Amino acid sequence: QVQLVESGGGLVQTGDSLRLSCAASGRSFSDYAMGWFRQAPGKEREWLAAISPDGGRTYHTASVAGRFTISRDNGKNTVSLQMNSLKPDDTAVYYCAGGPLYSGTNSPRYDYWGQGTQVTVSS
Repeated sequence: QVQLVESGGGLVQTGDSLRLSCAASGRSFSDYAMGWFRQAPGKEREWLAAISPDGGRTYHTASVAGRFTISRDNGKNTVSLQMNSLKPDDTAVYYCAGGPLYSGTNSPRYDYWGQGTQVTVSS
C-alpha cells in the first residue's frame, strides 16, 4: 500500500557530496518513522540513520555521524540523506525504509522498503 522510491545515486569521487531522496506514496507518511540503510557486496545490511515521524529527532550510526544527515519534509512526502566527504568505503546500494512503531515502543517496524539506489565512490 505504501511505496518508496529512492533517487540521487551515482558515480562520484572521494571527497564529493551527494544527496539521496526517497519519495513516498500513500497518506500515512507523517505517521511513519523513516530510516536509511546500505549494503555492499558480500557484507551485511547496515543501518545508517533514522528520523522520527515529525522530524524532531534524528539518529546516526557513529561511522557516518558528522558526514551524513537525515531529514524529511512531510509536506512533500520525502526523506533525504545528505552525504558529504564521501569515501570509497561508502560504495553500496542505499535503501530507504519506514513504517509505524512497534506497539508501545519508539522502534520502527520498517515494513516498507525502496528498491535501492547505487552509490559508487572512486579513489
